[in-house]
Amino acid sequence: MQNPTQPSSSSSTTTLYTILTITTLLFLLFFFFSPFPSPPPPPPSFSDPYLFPHRLSATQYHNHQLLFLNKTTNQSPPASPTIAYFISGSSNDSNRIIRLLFSIYHPRNQYLLHLDRSAPQKERDFLALSLQSIPVFWAAQNVNVIGKADLVSPKGSSSISSTLHGAAILLKLSPDWDWFINLSAADYPLVTQDDLLHILSYLPKDLNFVNHTSYIGWRESRILKPVVVDPGLFLAEQSEIFYGTQKRPLPDAYRLFTDLLHILSYLPKDLNFVNHTSYIGWRESRILKPVVVDPGLFLAEQSEIFYGTQKRPLPDAYRLFTGSPSAILSRKFVEFCILGTENLPRTLLMYLSNSLSSQSVYFPTVLCNSPQLNRTVVNHNLQYSAYETKHEPRTLHSDDLADLISSGSAFGSPFVRDDPVLDRIDQELLKRGEGRPVPGGWCLGESRDEVCSIWGDADVLKPGPGAKRLEERMVELLSNETFYSHQCIFE
Repeated sequence: MQNPTQPSSSSSTTTLYTILTITTLLFLLFFFFSPFPSPPPPPPSFSDPYLFPHRLSATQYHNHQLLFLNKTTNQSPPASPTIAYFISGSSNDSNRIIRLLFSIYHPRNQYLLHLDRSAPQKERDFLALSLQSIPVFWAAQNVNVIGKADLVSPKGSSSISSTLHGAAILLKLSPDWDWFINLSAADYPLVTQDDLLHILSYLPKDLNFVNHTSYIGWRESRILKPVVVDPGLFLAEQSEIFYGTQKRPLPDAYRLFTDLLHILSYLPKDLNFVNHTSYIGWRESRILKPVVVDPGLFLAEQSEIFYGTQKRPLPDAYRLFTGSPSAILSRKFVEFCILGTENLPRTLLMYLSNSLSSQSVYFPTVLCNSPQLNRTVVNHNLQYSAYETKHEPRTLHSDDLADLISSGSAFGSPFVRDDPVLDRIDQELLKRGEGRPVPGGWCLGESRDEVCSIWGDADVLKPGPGAKRLEERMVELLSNETFYSHQCIFE
């Protein structure tokens, strides 16, 4: 057998030089013309020393100090937790979000604000510019706005995608927060952050506060069995959710490409060269437009894919639980959903991609079907809502204030924009002036109107009557009789 002719050394060198030159040019073109947004600038390497004096020392974890008017014990309180808030809204919600932010602001916490794609970019810019003018936000470096908005359909699965997107960003922004709370522009607090942080400081940090029940009832036929498509997952503009008897349009939020991925050995490992075409052809009618369901996402036994003209059976690979869209979730659970090696959070997300009101199902179902987590669930999200029908909570008004206070909840929902009850909550419960944060132990100003214009140690908390109400509610929820008897029960 004849050996193949070996290339000369000079020829190999020339070929390699040519490949490397082309590689460099391709990399530069990829770098400068990449459609991906540039990464945000790194956060500052220091925080305001007046707000966070302990961060100058070797450890960040210090017991918080109390400014109780009637302090009855000399026992040192535990370290304060940190809450990561994801606040979302739609068109014309920027002022509501700013008001909500002031009402729940504390320098210890992290805040991520999101106006979905139904809001024009100028409103998003207005929100960001308005926040830049607040000195304490600059000092604490803890308020951020999502610049590239998600398209969110409140009744579709794109709301889950947006919430998980926000949680992932908050995980990246700060390694130190303990609980994640998602709020909408229609929510409002009933206690101060000093009240809430003080009470949470005495609780295990793996607790999750999630309304849940395995009783599906009317939701089986109206929400869970119908196969729907949320256009927010693949269209750039707002559109109505449609049902599986229709064929969905092709995406316009991104282009579809097909064929194989090729990685070449001489090229940088962060480059991907893919045989691709945006010509869809026969795939449009046979693959991309039909709405189908893969039973492998929710049935324990092998079954054929079926099309959206049918109503799918409920899962038997896991048990569905339903609750409310808002929850207070531990960092451990958020990491489990986003970074964990268990596949349930991903398969459930795919199953719910064709379901209505899926955000109220996602977190309760993941928690209650995960043995390592289902003993961390408190069956209450610390949010007060009133129902006249079993389907949707009604809006809250001044007539509800007594019930809001007596509930011992941390939040209430939903409120109408600028309803007078919000002014009463500010005045009577939060002691907050218009356009200002709620005064807390970190506020040192002498003027009542400018009490938070001068700040001190953020570890100093000044809990008030709201802490007592929340404590009584928490004792009730965490008593052995209530806690275990309402925890992930199959009905």
